[in-house]
Amino acid sequence: MSSSKVDEICRLLVRLQLVPQHQIDICLGQLGKKNSQTEDVLKWFEHKGLLTSYQVGRIEKGEIDGLVLGNYKLMYRNASGSFARVYRACDLRSGRMVGLKVLRQRWTEDPKAVAEFRREAELGKALKHENIVPIYEVGQSNGQHYLSMEFVEGGNLRDFINIRKKLTPQEATKCVLDMASGLDYAFSRGSTHRDLKMTNVLMSSQGVAKLVDFGLAGVAEDKRDDGESAQRALEYATLEKNTGAPRNDPRSDMYFLGAIYYELLTGIPPLPRTKDRLERSQFSRYQQVRPLRDVEPGLPRTITAVVERMMQLNPAMRFQTPAESLPLLRATYADLCQGRPEMSGETQPDTTRPTTSTAPGPMHTIMCIEDRHKNQDFLREYFSKHGFRVLVLSDIQRGLARLKSSPPDCMVIMGESLGDRAVNGFNEAQALLERSQSGVVLVLGEKQSAMKSRISETETARVLVQPVTLRDLRKVVKRTIGESNNGDDTEPGDNGQA
Repeated sequence: MSSSKVDEICRLLVRLQLVPQHQIDICLGQLGKKNSQTEDVLKWFEHKGLLTSYQVGRIEKGEIDGLVLGNYKLMYRNASGSFARVYRACDLRSGRMVGLKVLRQRWTEDPKAVAEFRREAELGKALKHENIVPIYEVGQSNGQHYLSMEFVEGGNLRDFINIRKKLTPQEATKCVLDMASGLDYAFSRGSTHRDLKMTNVLMSSQGVAKLVDFGLAGVAEDKRDDGESAQRALEYATLEKNTGAPRNDPRSDMYFLGAIYYELLTGIPPLPRTKDRLERSQFSRYQQVRPLRDVEPGLPRTITAVVERMMQLNPAMRFQTPAESLPLLRATYADLCQGRPEMSGETQPDTTRPTTSTAPGPMHTIMCIEDRHKNQDFLREYFSKHGFRVLVLSDIQRGLARLKSSPPDCMVIMGESLGDRAVNGFNEAQALLERSQSGVVLVLGEKQSAMKSRISETETARVLVQPVTLRDLRKVVKRTIGESNNGDDTEPGDNGQA
């Protein structure tokens, strides 16, 4: 091959900033310009680590366009979908490795798809949190649209599980806690994810879970794409349509967060993977999810309860926001780290106590009305630890409205937070819950004690006056729902004030 071909390829490499001129000179000096072939030159640069096998392959095929986009040179292709491709790239300005997501050619010809891609990318660029992969730049080069983001060395959760098969409860809970923290931050800034799946969670080499692709599923969904993001968008839509939830409901993200938690713990996806669009649109898939406790009976009951609550079909019974799940996830993770006996799977018998049956009863749902955030966390964490599904609301009217459609087993009204509305709220709740045989407990503040004389109590409608310990409150709640308190000994945290 003539030296002009070698000159041409060398000029191209310099122009694209793939190889610096001084390395070209060294290469030609060692190989000899007259006797060199372009293949020899490319192999020399690959051997020296100046070109990657991906770059060499593209150059040999004549696919030069797109090897450099804006200020980024493509190093390797990491992932490919029907909507976009993701590359490992190098920032020519700083030498930093980044992830580069490039819109596929068929979408670049659709102005609406391009506008939506850029809009969602700009929204994602504003999210700055340790559990969200940051977007650095949104750009266009030679008709190709891209966004640059942090390159996460560890790969995605699906790859991780393909190797590990499943995680320990401690590892899985830490991962889900990271994800919930990222979702909480995004939701506080008006964003939901809408594409939660194993491949959209990246694991750093430090073991930190990071969410990627906030909102980008909507682009594929709106364009009737058949890719994985559109498939998950269809699953979101199916779930919301059949449960009466609005679009962009944060509770939908909570469901699919629970699905990830389930798969991390078992190695089995709760919703079997399928590319069939009709199958993905069948609500029966959600109704037929095998209970986690049947798949992994040795898991700690607290973890099983968290997953079951996240994956409730009734959105009112799920965690209502990511923030609502955080106290319980943190407490569960702390217990696992400390190796508490009740977190090791099947609870070991305590020989210092009288032997009693340890068979778990049904999980009861408790709705707490409390508008003080610190107290909300106390109630949520305490009752969740004791096996209740917990829904905390700050608005009594919203709580009463829920009683008509989805009555809990017991409603707890913290009177101090309601003031004069406490008694009326209690009476109305008592009337609404009478037919469902659910309980209601009103906890009055010390300064409200005189109100108790105006209230009629029954077995399922009880009134307490502060000071009341959390254990006292729990015992009364259990009585109102007809559950025995036998063997209900004091545990750490029981003596905290309700």
